[in-house]
Amino acid sequence: MKGLFKSKPRTPVEMVQHLHELLVFVLGNTETREKKRAEKIGELDKLLLDIRTVLFGDGQIEPNAEACAQVTKEFFQKDTFRLLINCLPSLDSGARQNATHVIANLQRQRVNSKVIASEYLENNLDIMDILVPGYEDSDIAWTYGAILRECIRHQNVARYVLESDHMKKFFGYLQNPNFDIASDVQATFKFFQEYNSQLLQSESYITRRHAVKLLGDMLLDRSNSAVMVRYVTSLDHMRIMMNLLRDSNKTIKLDTFHVFKLFVANHNKPPEIISVLLNY
Repeated sequence: MKGLFKSKPRTPVEMVQHLHELLVFVLGNTETREKKRAEKIGELDKLLLDIRTVLFGDGQIEPNAEACAQVTKEFFQKDTFRLLINCLPSLDSGARQNATHVIANLQRQRVNSKVIASEYLENNLDIMDILVPGYEDSDIAWTYGAILRECIRHQNVARYVLESDHMKKFFGYLQNPNFDIASDVQATFKFFQEYNSQLLQSESYITRRHAVKLLGDMLLDRSNSAVMVRYVTSLDHMRIMMNLLRDSNKTIKLDTFHVFKLFVANHNKPPEIISVLLNY
């Protein structure tokens, strides 16, 4: 008789609620019998795929906006986002991939015209303290890196990481002997360089001052020489510095000058930089 009655499909909200329950179980029952734990993780894997389908559609049917909003709201309201981040090391590669897609999609979802992921992360910035050191675990570095890049699309998150001690760690991660991991770190670090360039050109004096001070501290640190060499070969970067040298604030001018000297002192200047300097 049991086979005659199919269970009613879960609603989007119920999917996230059940995901929450499974994540709590996996994280809180590390000593549970291996078979029982494997069953729960398998169920979790399938559920992540179902949620991914709600958010992305199945290739034939487009995602339903209301269902996406319900998933998003429930995900952040009950802190399921944090639980999923913490549970990633326990998942297999397929489930991690689904989790990454789900998390990436949630960063862009709007609920009542608001990107609630941004507000959630602003109140839970310590999640970055989990993601950034994730590069130290070769088994999951790519997953953490992909999720980190999605999170730092929010300015409040990017600013937090830029102003934290985590930035110093990136220089070490760039030296990882594993080429794939080092490349992933480079992709993340490139985002920060581009973001910092935007800050350097901000209309806010305080933002410009902080950005150029941070840049100088990073580039003038001898342990970051490899990054510095790459930075000073960019004409776009040098032009930003040249504009900042004209800033009305003396402190910004002085900090900028220390960075600008690196472009001048570079013995392997690209032709385009030499040309600009000769006509400066």
